[in-house]
Amino acid sequence: MFEGHDQAVYEMLREQAVLPRDQVESLFEEHRVTGKPLADLVLDLGLIGRDAFLERVAALLGCEHVANLPTHFPSSLIETLPAHLARDYGVFPLRAEGPALVLAAVDPFNSQVIDDLTFALSRDIRIAVTEPERVQALIKQHYGEDSTSIDDLLREFSTTEFAEKEQNISLDDLEALAGQTPIVRFVNLVLAQAIRDKASDVHFEPFEHEFKIRYRIDGALYEMAPPPRALALPITSRVKVLANLNIAERRVPQDGRIKLTVAGRPVDLRVSTLPTQFGESVVLRVLDQSAVQLDITQLGMPPDVLEGVQEIVRRPNGIFIVTGPTGSGKTTTLYSGLRLINHPDLKLLTAEDPVEYEIEGIMQVPVNPQIGLTFASALRSFLRQDPDVIMVGEIRDLETAQIAIQASLTGHLVLSTLHTNDAAGAVTRLVDMGVEPFLIASTLEAVLAQRLVRRVCSRCRTPFHPTPDLLAQLDLSAVGAEGRQFFYGEGCPHCSRSGYRGRLGIYEWLRMTESLRELVVARAPTLRIRRRAIEQGMRTLRDDGLRAIFNGATTIEEVVKYT
Repeated sequence: MFEGHDQAVYEMLREQAVLPRDQVESLFEEHRVTGKPLADLVLDLGLIGRDAFLERVAALLGCEHVANLPTHFPSSLIETLPAHLARDYGVFPLRAEGPALVLAAVDPFNSQVIDDLTFALSRDIRIAVTEPERVQALIKQHYGEDSTSIDDLLREFSTTEFAEKEQNISLDDLEALAGQTPIVRFVNLVLAQAIRDKASDVHFEPFEHEFKIRYRIDGALYEMAPPPRALALPITSRVKVLANLNIAERRVPQDGRIKLTVAGRPVDLRVSTLPTQFGESVVLRVLDQSAVQLDITQLGMPPDVLEGVQEIVRRPNGIFIVTGPTGSGKTTTLYSGLRLINHPDLKLLTAEDPVEYEIEGIMQVPVNPQIGLTFASALRSFLRQDPDVIMVGEIRDLETAQIAIQASLTGHLVLSTLHTNDAAGAVTRLVDMGVEPFLIASTLEAVLAQRLVRRVCSRCRTPFHPTPDLLAQLDLSAVGAEGRQFFYGEGCPHCSRSGYRGRLGIYEWLRMTESLRELVVARAPTLRIRRRAIEQGMRTLRDDGLRAIFNGATTIEEVVKYT
C-alpha cells in the first residue's frame, strides 16, 4: 500500500507517535533492506488496524477518511467522471456536493490529481482516503478495464494500411499518421506499460527489416513484441508530437519532454531522438517523481557513509564529488544531498544537462552548449548570483574544474559528478584534466563512488549454498563464507520471472585526510591513494557489495558484475 510514499508514511508514524520510535526505525530499516512498502510492513504485523492507519493518512493530508463505502452508486454520479480519467488517475466518484466532486483515490498522496481533474472537469475536486484496493475494484467494476493489450493492437495494425513514404512524405501526411487512433492508443499503451513495470528507459529502434521496442528495468533491457516495420515513422512521429518536437525534421538529433499522469501518478519523460541509417531512434527516460527516492536516508547507504555525506553537504565550502558510470544514481544522490540542506536561509543553484527533477526552492539552470551556455559559463555566472551551494551536473573539462575550485576557495560548497571507476580515480582524473594537485588537495573534501545493483525479489527470495567457483569470483573461500546465508530469486509474477525487483546502491566512501592530501600533492598514482584510503578504513565497492549479499539484499552475480 502507498508504494513510493514510504518517506511520508515514516514521517507520519514518527510525528503522530503511532508506534514507539525505535520500532518505527527498525521497520524503516526492514523496508530499506527488503524493498517492501513501509505501510504493508506495519499492517501485515498488525501493529495498527487498516482503518486507523488510513485515518492517520487522511489527517496527514488534510483529507476526509471514508471507512465504509456505499454498495450502490447512481449512474448519474458515475457519468460525472469519464472512464479514461478514472483509470488514468486511479480515482472513483463518491458523491457530488454542488459544484464539488468528492473522489476516492488509489494514491491520495498525488496532489497533481486535484489540479489536473479540476482543469479537465471544470469543477472543484476533493480527495477522500479509503482502502486503495477497494477503489481499484470500484474503477474496474463501474468503468471496466482498458483490457486492450499491445498484441491486440498489433493485430489491428495488420489490417490497417500505413503507407510508408519516408523520404518524400509531406508534413500534413505525417501529422495525419501520428494522429491516427490506433497509433495514439498504441503509444499510450506502451508508455503506460513501461511505467507500470517501473522501466527507467523506453527505446524505439528502427532497423532495416524490423522496428524494436525495448524497456530498461532495474538496469537490464527487455524486448517487447515488435510492431510491424511500417509503423516506425507514425510511432516516432507520435512521440515527437507529444514532446513538442519538429516532426518534419528527421536529419538532426532533438531533445524534448513529455508530462503525463499514468494510473494516478505524475510522470515526466525526457525524449531524445537520433537520426540513424534506417530512421529515427527515440529514447525516453522515465522520470517518475513518485518512484525516485530523493530522501538521503532512503538510498540504502551504510550508516557511516550516510553520516559522512550528511556532514559534507552541511559544510560551508569545499568540493564533494560523486563518481560512477552512467545510470549509477549519481544525480539522485546529489539531489538527495541538496534536499537535505534546502532551507530558506541558503541559496542553492544547479547547472544540469538537462534538469531531471524539479525541486521547490532551488534555482535550476539547464545548460545548452548550442547557445554557449556550458557548465563553465553557467558556473561563472553563478558566482555573481551570491549562492551558498552550487551543484554542477558534471566536471567535463579543465575550465569547469578550475571555476569549481575557485568557487570552493571563495567560500562556496560545490557538488558535482565525474565518470571514474572508483573513488581514488577521481583525484587522478582531475590531475589528468590539468588541475594543479595542490588546488585539489586544498579543496576536495570527499569522493563517493557508487553502483546500482538489482535487489533480490522479496517474494521469491530463496537461500542456497554457493559453489566454490562462485565464491572464488568474490575472492571468498568456503571458510570465509561459513555461517553466511546467500540468496537468489527463483522468479515469480511479482518480479516478471526475473528474480529481481528494484535496485539498491553500493558505495565506496573516500574522505580526504592529511596523509591523502600529501599523496595528491606528490602526484601519487591512483593505486597508492586507494591503498592508503583502505588503510585508513575505506570500504571498497566490492566490500560494500559483500555487505549487501550477506544482508540478503542482492546476489553474488550482481556484485561481481558491477564491481
